[in-house]
Amino acid sequence: MESIGLIRDFLKDRLGVEPGNVVPGAVLAELGVDSLMMLELMFEFEDHFGIKLSRDIKTPRTVGEMVSLMDGLIAQSKS
Repeated sequence: MESIGLIRDFLKDRLGVEPGNVVPGAVLAELGVDSLMMLELMFEFEDHFGIKLSRDIKTPRTVGEMVSLMDGLIAQSKS
């Protein structure tokens, strides 16, 4: 599963957000993602992709920023 799919599934399961609303320009806070939900999403990402996130990463504001962060870390882990 690619990162956008993980984000879509997570938000649909936890918040009932329709997958079509989870687009790169969508602001995570406007989709209902608060700081606790962001941590849960990060933990989900770590578990799913087997990657450990640095605790000093910049918190993404949009779905697109989250996808870029995840995709970058996935690519980094494969090299």
